[in-house]
Amino acid sequence: MSGCAAAQGGPASLPERHNPEGVARVLAVGSGKGGVGKSTVTALSAVALARRGLKVGIFDADLTGPSIPKLLGVTERPTGYGEGILPPVTSTLKISVLSMNLLLEDPSRPVIWRGPLIAQAIRQFWGETVWGSLDLLLVDLPPGTSDAPLTVFQTARLDGFLAVTTPQGLAGEVMEKSLHLARELDTPLAGVVENQSYALCPCCGKTFEPFGAGNLQSIQDRWGMGVGIRLPLDPDLAALGDRGKLEEYRNDQVLTPLEEGLRAIFPVM
Repeated sequence: MSGCAAAQGGPASLPERHNPEGVARVLAVGSGKGGVGKSTVTALSAVALARRGLKVGIFDADLTGPSIPKLLGVTERPTGYGEGILPPVTSTLKISVLSMNLLLEDPSRPVIWRGPLIAQAIRQFWGETVWGSLDLLLVDLPPGTSDAPLTVFQTARLDGFLAVTTPQGLAGEVMEKSLHLARELDTPLAGVVENQSYALCPCCGKTFEPFGAGNLQSIQDRWGMGVGIRLPLDPDLAALGDRGKLEEYRNDQVLTPLEEGLRAIFPVM
């Protein structure tokens, strides 16, 4: 097989894509590999916009490795709403969250499903969840270009794809596979986030680059993306995420670039 478009018969053969009623915009957030902070970027994007008064939701499409509920401290199970699923909301900013982990009796147990079951579950969640009125629905994709992200691209009418990488060359090279997937399936390339791009010395306050200079600008130029976001490495972020308190995060060096980048992607938002 020469690529996903060839394997799937090309974008023209895709079923009609649709979005939930009341959702104004849908942005998928993905990466080529794990460990680059993709879910943290998704959660922080929701926090930054919700803090400005926008209505935001997150669909955690990483069914076998969900992180969003833990990061945002959501433990409540989804409930029935007529014939649909009503997602719970976070305690402070009221961000709607739907994740497979919220449906498990024991969240530490694995979801051991083959690709067709994962794809079926994603389509069911997408079609049956009642999000209400949202300015933006973020879809946290699992890393890679296999069944789960492919199903999202084929099912949702995405308004954009935001790629997440780190300064290391390998992370950027693998991340570009996800950009190829988005482009082959006619999804707009919204921008790229270089996470852990720099850090501040706790002694002198100077900026340094612990993982090298990165190649954010070259990725933007190569793919024609106007939005590039550099985020710092911040130990406080990891500590709050581990405690499920990401809504309390206040570092403007992280939140402001994310908010400005998202508003550049969706100027009318």
